[in-house]
Amino acid sequence: MNTTLLGKKLGMTQVYDAQNVLVPVTVVEAGPCPVIQVKTVAIDGYNAVQLGFGAQKAKNASKAEANHAKKAGIEVTPRVLSEVRLTEAATVKAGDVITVAAFTEGQVIDVLGVSKGKGFQGVVKRFRVGGGPASHGSMFHRRIGSIGMRQTPGRSWKNQRMPGHMGSEFRTVQNLRVVKIIAEKNIILVKGAIPGANGDDVIIRAGKKAKKV
Repeated sequence: MNTTLLGKKLGMTQVYDAQNVLVPVTVVEAGPCPVIQVKTVAIDGYNAVQLGFGAQKAKNASKAEANHAKKAGIEVTPRVLSEVRLTEAATVKAGDVITVAAFTEGQVIDVLGVSKGKGFQGVVKRFRVGGGPASHGSMFHRRIGSIGMRQTPGRSWKNQRMPGHMGSEFRTVQNLRVVKIIAEKNIILVKGAIPGANGDDVIIRAGKKAKKV
């Protein structure tokens, strides 16, 4: 099974490594993740594992969610569910719990999450368009400028960069290194930045394009 955990971004800090170098790290609460359901080719048409993370109050969980968890032997209904596709049959079964012990210090990982939303933005911030002169009287500062092509072809090209909604998109940051694992607190310290704001949910997996560190 590909090593995957669900987690929550807690914030950033910095720590000293073995060479006494100050390293910027993101603190991630990873797991424990109970296995809620195991899908197989014979029954579902593909191999996958459904993982849970966190806990929600009993009054907030629907009967379907609560019974789905109880079927796997999990009494507390997870707050987050996510499915991990597998190329081969899973080696875990429903009810098993995956923890940060699945990762090792120095390992290269990928982190998936939703980036921070920045609302409706213009092209200068959204696409780093140069804009016009900043001096007085130009009347053209941060606008996009001409987007047409006169009579031929008489329209704007596809994928023309325009003002619009920025951020809040699913993103993957690859080849981040695990600096430290604090197993008793289910904490992973990851070198560098990851998508999302503090408190956002993320997915942590073994690096798909990892190079040896």
